[in-house]
Amino acid sequence: MKKTETAKIQREILAKNLNELLEKKRQSQADVIKALNIPEATVRSWFSGTKYPRIDKIQMLADYFNVPRSRITEEQADNLERVTKLTRIPILGEIACGDPILAEENIEGYKEEISDILPTGKLFYLKSKGDSMEGTIPNGSYVLIRKQPQVEDGEIAAVLVNGDTEATLKRVKHQGNVVMLLPDNPSYDPYIITEENPARVIGKALKVSFDL
Repeated sequence: MKKTETAKIQREILAKNLNELLEKKRQSQADVIKALNIPEATVRSWFSGTKYPRIDKIQMLADYFNVPRSRITEEQADNLERVTKLTRIPILGEIACGDPILAEENIEGYKEEISDILPTGKLFYLKSKGDSMEGTIPNGSYVLIRKQPQVEDGEIAAVLVNGDTEATLKRVKHQGNVVMLLPDNPSYDPYIITEENPARVIGKALKVSFDL
């Protein structure tokens, strides 16, 4: 009986966390179903607390919401209690040719974020320059990047260009064997990756913030 009660509590905690994250993301269960390609009845059973997902599905949910698995599976303290531990995220400036991306020479400052709600992985910020991504990323805003060597088609990535000396934010598009970096601002032309115009993905854009 006690084991059954424990399982019920775990399902309720998970459902509460999922619904909170969904509301924060301003999306619906239908969006989750479509993004994860999981049967509708299965996803809705997680959000209602009637079933508990396997560990691989919990990881899929964590990746979808860009949070650690613990944010989904563990009971959350009140917001005032959670804001106790902050993580310093480096802000990249100019990229020194040949240096590792997060080398001290490339870091121009730090932003502090609440540790418990940060996504997993190695994180850094880029400060956007120019208006090529206007409509999605305003000029001068800070974009949180998770370091990874590739992104899905249509996602926004931090990409190294100009001989690995400049980081730019663009939407990655694959068309046959051609890889393009697309601006969201239609006034700008795409950047076609070729041997003459090489580029390298260094991370996926997760969120945008800016100071007033």
